[in-house]
Amino acid sequence: MRGGEVLVVYLDHAATTPLRPVARDAWLAAAQEVGNASSVHGAGQAARRLLEESRERIAAILDCQPIEVVFTSGGTESINLAIKGLWWARPGGTDGSDARAAIVLPDGEHHATLDTVGWLATQGAEVRAVPLDGLGRIDAGAFAAALPGAALATALVVNNEVGTVQDAAALSSASAAAGVPLHLDAVGAVGHLPVSFSGWRADATGPTGLVALSLSGHKFGAPVGTGALVVSRHATLIPGLHGGGQQRGLRSGTPDVAGAAALAAALAEAEAERLDEQTRLGALTARLAEGIRSAVPAARILGDLVERVPGNVHALFPGAAGESLLFLLDRAGISVSTGSACQAGIAEPSHVVMALGFDERAARSVLRFTLGRTSTEADVDAVLAALPDAYARASGSRTATRP
Repeated sequence: MRGGEVLVVYLDHAATTPLRPVARDAWLAAAQEVGNASSVHGAGQAARRLLEESRERIAAILDCQPIEVVFTSGGTESINLAIKGLWWARPGGTDGSDARAAIVLPDGEHHATLDTVGWLATQGAEVRAVPLDGLGRIDAGAFAAALPGAALATALVVNNEVGTVQDAAALSSASAAAGVPLHLDAVGAVGHLPVSFSGWRADATGPTGLVALSLSGHKFGAPVGTGALVVSRHATLIPGLHGGGQQRGLRSGTPDVAGAAALAAALAEAEAERLDEQTRLGALTARLAEGIRSAVPAARILGDLVERVPGNVHALFPGAAGESLLFLLDRAGISVSTGSACQAGIAEPSHVVMALGFDERAARSVLRFTLGRTSTEADVDAVLAALPDAYARASGSRTATRP
């Protein structure tokens, strides 16, 4: 509810999705117990057992070893720990020799990655950009060509705006062949697609290839402020936090047992539902995409229409400002977005859309509709009913027609 007004339709699940009751219950049950998981007394050890049971549940779903699961506060922290930790741990990273100073960075990455790498560039990192094709796919040849001699590589598994799914196993294989550690941002994949850390590492037997994978709980129904970084037992990362040395020394601080329990519960339920939800959301997504094309014939659905995360419809509306469309739909009780929700509310052209080869005007004329487990046919119908009028009004706005 906002100002006494009930939001009728929520189609921004990629920004955050509703808390699952099973996660809420797990959090409450754990939060009512006393005990620091690092304490040696009975209460502390009870907390430790719950923490490690949660770690084991998550590891089983992600196909990794429990010791490789490092609990964090979410995707942004996980990405920072992975990229900065690998950068600082590179050969010459601590003695100033800088034997490897390059970071391989595909275009169209999330701002949590872009801004982290951008900061490292001020510390001496060389950024090797890798282009996307018109569907948002990483150019495999350019990615492989950029790897030799790099300190690390990073890439999204699912593009957070257009929903295109990358070939994670191929990226890992290329990185392993080049002897370069790889971090995968799996925030948009975990809970929605099959994720296998060990499977994607396949031919990587040491500290190269896929060594780190980030996830965020609120993307699949866990509380905001929960997440994890899977770190290969072969990898070396320099931590950003020092203190008690908890979690392999990679992330010091009193463990959030309740958050870990809620994260594990939400992920377990999401995995149990995943195949059925893929089918259900696939049908709803197809209905929404076709309805958009019918309601606004000029509209264009962006991203890979086959290799795509369930529930994502990213549409370009020529001649209409995305922020105007968003405002008009919001007034009609429909929540969508113009792209990533992690840009401090600043209206700016989508860097992802421009990475696909579109100009700035087109990059200001997009909306992202993302469906989730609470989405229904009635939600889709409501959007399609409101969209024609919103587009007609937004396409006549001054913002939409500015040069």
